[in-house]
Amino acid sequence: MFDQQNVFEMTQDRIQAYEKIRYALTNAPLLLMPDWKLPFKLYIDACGEGLGEALHQVQIFNDKPYEGLICFISRQIKPNEARYGASQMECLCLVWTLENLHYYLDGSVFEVITDCNALK
Repeated sequence: MFDQQNVFEMTQDRIQAYEKIRYALTNAPLLLMPDWKLPFKLYIDACGEGLGEALHQVQIFNDKPYEGLICFISRQIKPNEARYGASQMECLCLVWTLENLHYYLDGSVFEVITDCNALK
């Protein structure tokens, strides 16, 4: 990886980037308890490897709105799902998420946030 021609310098930018990564890996995200009176935000994404979801909610902390994480789930795609197109994968992700998080979302107001224009 390193040789005489490629010298690695540990600059201040690299030290800051390292510290930022180290902090993110060693500190768990804050999970919020859901407030059933407030709407949820459901972030979904799918790719050729798997499906992922993050359920968020904007709550007030110290008189400021804070969008916090309620839960997140993910799974690998199954062999028969590997041939799905991008829009089909995003739709599969939404259906799978609604089936698995129905105890949070049944009777609640929520917004689905996705990068798929076909589902918007």
